[in-house]
Amino acid sequence: MGSADSKLNFRKAVIQLTTKTQPVEATDDAFWDQFWADTATSVQDVFALVPAAEIRAVREESPSNLATLCYKAVEKLVQGAESGCHTEKERQIVLNCCRLLTRILPYIFEDPDWRGFFWSTVPGAGRGGGDEDDENARPLAESLLLAVADLLFCPDFTVQSHRRSTVDTAEDIHSIDSCEYIWEAGVGFAHSPQPNYIHDLNRTELLKLLLTCFSEAMYLPPSSDSSNTNPWVQFFCSTENRHALPLFTSLLNVVCAYDPVGYGIPYNHLLFSDYREPLVEEAAQVLIVTLDYDSSTSSSPTVDGTTTGTAMDDVDPPGPDNLFVNYLSRIHREEDFQFILKGVARLLSNPLVQTYLPNSAKKIQFHQELLVLFWKLCDFNKKFLFFVLKSSDVLDILVPILYFLNDARADQSRVGLMHIGVFILLLLSGERNFGVRLNKPYSVRVPMDIPVFTGTHADLLIIVFHKIITSGHQRLQPLFDCLLTIVVNVSPYLKSLSMVAANKLLHLLEAFSTTWFLFSAVQNHHLVFFLLEVFNNIIQYQFDGNSNLVYAVIRKRNVFHQLANLPTDSQSIQKGLQRKKKTPEPISRTNSQDGVSMEGSRPAAPAEPGTLKTSLVATPGIDKLTEKSQVSEDGTMRSLEPESSQPPPEGNLPSAVSDGEPWSGKLDEDTTLKLNRVNDKEATHPQQDRRRLSSASSSGQWTPTPDWVMSWKSKLPLQTIMRLLQVLVPQVEKICIDKGLTDESEILKFLQHGTLVGLLPVPHPILIRKYQANSGTAMWFRTYMWGVIYLRNVDPPIWYDTDVKLFEIQRV
Repeated sequence: MGSADSKLNFRKAVIQLTTKTQPVEATDDAFWDQFWADTATSVQDVFALVPAAEIRAVREESPSNLATLCYKAVEKLVQGAESGCHTEKERQIVLNCCRLLTRILPYIFEDPDWRGFFWSTVPGAGRGGGDEDDENARPLAESLLLAVADLLFCPDFTVQSHRRSTVDTAEDIHSIDSCEYIWEAGVGFAHSPQPNYIHDLNRTELLKLLLTCFSEAMYLPPSSDSSNTNPWVQFFCSTENRHALPLFTSLLNVVCAYDPVGYGIPYNHLLFSDYREPLVEEAAQVLIVTLDYDSSTSSSPTVDGTTTGTAMDDVDPPGPDNLFVNYLSRIHREEDFQFILKGVARLLSNPLVQTYLPNSAKKIQFHQELLVLFWKLCDFNKKFLFFVLKSSDVLDILVPILYFLNDARADQSRVGLMHIGVFILLLLSGERNFGVRLNKPYSVRVPMDIPVFTGTHADLLIIVFHKIITSGHQRLQPLFDCLLTIVVNVSPYLKSLSMVAANKLLHLLEAFSTTWFLFSAVQNHHLVFFLLEVFNNIIQYQFDGNSNLVYAVIRKRNVFHQLANLPTDSQSIQKGLQRKKKTPEPISRTNSQDGVSMEGSRPAAPAEPGTLKTSLVATPGIDKLTEKSQVSEDGTMRSLEPESSQPPPEGNLPSAVSDGEPWSGKLDEDTTLKLNRVNDKEATHPQQDRRRLSSASSSGQWTPTPDWVMSWKSKLPLQTIMRLLQVLVPQVEKICIDKGLTDESEILKFLQHGTLVGLLPVPHPILIRKYQANSGTAMWFRTYMWGVIYLRNVDPPIWYDTDVKLFEIQRV
């Protein structure tokens, strides 16, 4: 009965607050205590008993009462942090205030007039109590954040007490060194405390409040101004927070040490509640928000991971002011890297774990947060990136990413997941070691909706990318450039492609080099340049092991001849476009020899109708995302200056993707290619820009001209392939006639032993397009990350139905 009574009392208090027209004095403790002292309300109760309409009504009609409620709730948290929460009653008050603030804060943030409220000072709330000048008073937000930080290391409330005796000698919360109370063993801490589910629950509630404080970012529209820092995060991650280091370490270790499968008892997640999982999710979300930092604006050497010496060496130049980013960039011990990588790989692989008993193993849901965390680790700590690529452990990250990409390809509510997976692979592909690691045979059989093949991780990557391009959702079009850039970056290192993967690459070239596709949009020819670069890299640098690819090139030689003889007169251009209108040529799966899908796999499904999704800002074009580096003979890379006036060298891509403009083309369900891109703002070269303007029709729609086709046709890098065909085709035909062969295996055997030494043009230098940080992607990550957090926090629905500005919430 008690709990029903307390809910009733709490509801009465809320009604009183909404109906009182006169301000209630802050000193009227009898009134304010109703909200936290007598009640045993769960966070779900608070959300049910404090409806959104009533919070907004108080905000509009009696603002001073809402202000007092917030101030008093923060005051109670500060008192709890001061006293150390030794009694059950104090802990209950702290949790109730925590839940109430989590409920109210989004409604403070959604109103621009209220946004400054927490950053104002409350009269008489000086830093040292009432006697001091108001000059010295802390803004409410700072008091709140420092109290939450203290409470996260409060003995017997959120951490194990180190004292073994009575309350009289309980630890003074201000004298404890919170570095001794880190929540989990791992980076910088060797001791794993006893699990305590009450502490886990309390930490989770406090982190939920912290995340809600940080969520002010959701109520500001996306802006390209990267100096737009979140004041809550900025203060919390500054030297003002004495717990910054232990808290950063606790969050990182709790996430990376988590093992959802536990003792491996089937169905154990159905028998026991796992109190650790909600904490791990909350920790991952708080961690990625605190690490929301635009590295493209920072020139700090620490962020590049070039520091040396001990973990926190004073000799280093100071890193970013955000201590969480600073600490992350300074991690350098191999065992720490191993712990982080193993933990992230274990969690990312969890949804792939196939068990003989259906649903017998627990599946985690926070893989998107983990991908953002992994991205931040690689972006802010280059030593970690090199560690990841040093061994084939990187494949434990690659396989889950390819699984997610393949699984989400038809689902428009998961376009963000597709982007972050591709961004991570783009970042990794800029390093030579990634290409080399891909040669490891692929033996783990994760059930995926792709053709069965025998080969390497490189084959898996190409087959999945082919699947995304030919049967993915139309909103993935802007990623095609990225997908093919990744393949180009790794191609010089691929020792032996399987026949399945070789056929997939040629199938893409066939689809992208039809006249109607090439002429229907201003940048479509880039995809052909990328694919030709892949073939050239493999033929020039890895000819010996790649007889499958060479054979596929010979079989499809007409595609290369058609490209070399591409018509450039107006009549042919119009004819090509007409053909598209009448009968679009399908990228059919039949001529890509798909064969049987893997056993146990499900086809990629579109989003369920009614699924909520959040909008994303557009990503920059590939030319803004990457910078070109040339690999010299000793394997080192040197950055190439972007050329301004002279045309790009042969095979180098003219950049014409306008920043953030969605590609309106579509590879639809029957995998037909229909693209029509209009009004491209950026041209390949200034001279062509003028020419292109003259070819724009009165409706503003772009139309292809002979000059435009000539401008890039003349640069198609076809010499190497034409030379290969010129030498090998007559030899293969002769063998077939002489021996009456129709069997592939004999021809492949001949090609395996063939050589083109001295017959091909001089090898071109290897060009790698490396990801470069820029404010466009920083903004994309911010909208994606908050969108994920918004959708994943449904119990309680913290931000649901509030006036969020960073993205739109849409229903599929």
